[in-house]
Amino acid sequence: MNQNSTHLLCGNGASSAITLSQSDIPEFGKNTAWSVKKSTMSSGVSAGIELIEVNNGLQTVSILATRGMGLWKIEREGCRFGWDSPVLQPVHPAYINLKSRNNLGWVEGFNELLCRCGLSFNGPPGIDDGAASPLESDVTLHGQIANLPAESVEIEFETNAESETIVIRGIVREASLFGPNLELQAEYRISLGCDEIQICDTVLNRASRPAELELLYHINVGQPVLESGASWKAPIQSLAPKDARAAEDIATPFTYLPPTVGYAEQVYFCKLNGDSQKRSAAMVKSSSGNSGFGIEFDLQSLPYFTIWKNTQATEDGYCTGLEPSTSYPNFKAFERTQGRVVNIGAGESWQTVLKLKTLADNKSVEAFSQKIDAIQGDSQPVIHNAPQSGLQPE
Repeated sequence: MNQNSTHLLCGNGASSAITLSQSDIPEFGKNTAWSVKKSTMSSGVSAGIELIEVNNGLQTVSILATRGMGLWKIEREGCRFGWDSPVLQPVHPAYINLKSRNNLGWVEGFNELLCRCGLSFNGPPGIDDGAASPLESDVTLHGQIANLPAESVEIEFETNAESETIVIRGIVREASLFGPNLELQAEYRISLGCDEIQICDTVLNRASRPAELELLYHINVGQPVLESGASWKAPIQSLAPKDARAAEDIATPFTYLPPTVGYAEQVYFCKLNGDSQKRSAAMVKSSSGNSGFGIEFDLQSLPYFTIWKNTQATEDGYCTGLEPSTSYPNFKAFERTQGRVVNIGAGESWQTVLKLKTLADNKSVEAFSQKIDAIQGDSQPVIHNAPQSGLQPE
């Protein structure tokens, strides 16, 4: 039998600070020291950000309601899963001008473990001559959704025979008169005592005409998992460098350098194999294999996968990105010509499910690695030495 209890965390009528624990809801999680804390940050460029911290008894998940329901970091047993951006603290969208720095202003707020890029577009900036209206033609880096506050967030305590789960649901709208009217319904499912987070996202087109969707999940891992000799792994069907810079190290695309002053980012475009349910997986693991971070996702809704290697100096943002997406992070006009931009009919929706898993020891790292091996099977990956036609503009 389900026993559910729902509370408002953010939105009209919500308090600026809320703390819930087992003593407040005694019928939920009787044997687990869980807690949920909603606070409102008050200093510097973080002022006004609504932060939701969910402790499931094993790890603490930090969700930024004010930054498009992004996931800032996960902390488990003294280990932080995330990365050290030069942007030290979350930045309120009020302090972000997406058109600054030649339409690259998005980078001034980028420091999350998981950041959604979209919804109308992602990738580099430019003028999209094929846009549905002039309001949609001026494309800025990686879209708007990460810099739009959730208008309402609820928490539900869900109990059934298999698990006890804390569910965080938020609504973020990307809408304008004469432009797109898209609604992101983001849901985080965090079961007590579990090392896995399930993310269930729905994008609803509330307009009376079809809408285009581009959505990329920028999942970013830094130290301590990322280090000299660390590596990434996925069940690869094919891999190609995005450009000549990425092709320079095509002999070692799966391993990472230590923090390197002056390192220029490298990007690889991948097609992945899936299991019988058309789901795939990827991971980053430390050089010793004693820690890592894994993701699982649906290839039907997120058919494309990008690796971002950014092993520049620690103070400059030492990081790597695992990026499942609806399209590759090229300019939207090019992705449209390749048939990779999703179209959502009026009143229709798009859905996906991802799982994020913290890997805290050799055993869990090896188990996740074997899951990837099972998907790979006997198929041999095709590794291209140079950029491939159709994957990026000439």
